[in-house]
Amino acid sequence: MHCGETHTQTLRIDLGTEEAPTSLDGLISIAHEKLSHAYRLSQPTLCWRRLYTDACILRSLACILGRQTEAFAAESVARLDQAIIVAGPAGEGRLELIHEFISRLQVMLPPTTRISRLLTSNATPSPPPPNTFSDPILRLDTSPSLASFLNKCSRAPFVLSGFIRDWPALSEHPWHSLDYLHSVAGPARIVPVEVGHDYRSDDWTQKLMPWEDFLDALVPARDGTRPALYLAQHNLFNQFPALRDDIVIPDYAYAAPRPPADYPDYRPPPNEDQLVINVWLGPAGTVSPAHTDPFFNLYAQVVGRKTVWLAPPEAAPHMRAYAPAPDAPSTQPHNPAANTTEPLLSNTSSLDVFVPDADALPVAFKEHVVPRAMCATLEPGDLLFFPPGWWHAMRSEETSFSVSMWF
Repeated sequence: MHCGETHTQTLRIDLGTEEAPTSLDGLISIAHEKLSHAYRLSQPTLCWRRLYTDACILRSLACILGRQTEAFAAESVARLDQAIIVAGPAGEGRLELIHEFISRLQVMLPPTTRISRLLTSNATPSPPPPNTFSDPILRLDTSPSLASFLNKCSRAPFVLSGFIRDWPALSEHPWHSLDYLHSVAGPARIVPVEVGHDYRSDDWTQKLMPWEDFLDALVPARDGTRPALYLAQHNLFNQFPALRDDIVIPDYAYAAPRPPADYPDYRPPPNEDQLVINVWLGPAGTVSPAHTDPFFNLYAQVVGRKTVWLAPPEAAPHMRAYAPAPDAPSTQPHNPAANTTEPLLSNTSSLDVFVPDADALPVAFKEHVVPRAMCATLEPGDLLFFPPGWWHAMRSEETSFSVSMWF
């Protein structure tokens, strides 16, 4: 699929003309609509991503050339963030160009206010651990060698206590510092957030919001009225590359383990590094319901505590996953971990594994899943590993900042 010569010609307009902003706004809307449609139909997206990226860059340039004010600079920074969030961004050198453009625009803006507060624990006590598991996740006393990891340890989940304590994110550049998180981004940045504790809920939604407002919302309000906002499964390092220097990718992520026996269709991420890194930042009570992913996962707990529930792929028949879309092609087998038919729910269980009373769950779940399930509460500095296809659910016990590394 091609973006079309008409749309391409629009990118060659004279930025000095009065019609440029309107034309580029329309082009951004078209590219966004076409990109969303291509994602839904699993069609190629590269050309629409590149069109969206370039249109956002040119529109921001037209905005500044037209009038250099703080308002226009902030508007342009937000638009460039959208290019990163929505489109990748696509195109050689585009991400670096956007970072340079944002830095130049931020010079025109007042600096972010220094905030000495920390992402601290909530005053309310944590709920009890779930009773939907039989064993704790294995905690290893020492880090396995790469040979041991490949030959033995990569077959089942384990936790390495304190493995990432030497990350800058836990020391000289502490991610629990609101002042640092504000300064590393600079003014006028926006991020994508989920609104609601659980994406299965009817009132759950998504939105873009200022990074500063999101951070402020993570500080518990005295009256408990703050909304549940969750920055979930987002490559924040694409937006704020300085944060990438605060983590150290474990060697295990580059070990290239063999496909597990219970997940023979495993393939590493299809990007150049064969690695996908995302962050998860939200308040106490935010939940990622039980679901599967198609990759090996190293999950690093940086700030706060998070409870993790796990069950092996063989539990799938008893997890009551949401059904695939009724109009999904009948010739294509449904792989829940591939998550191709219902982007949010096809790999997700409808059961609440954190329910206080396990008696409320189906008999088949209690008989076939609970005996195989395991659980642990991660502390800051802990590293969790689990193989592809494993069901996993997460619950933040307090304000939590985590990094997932799929490989």
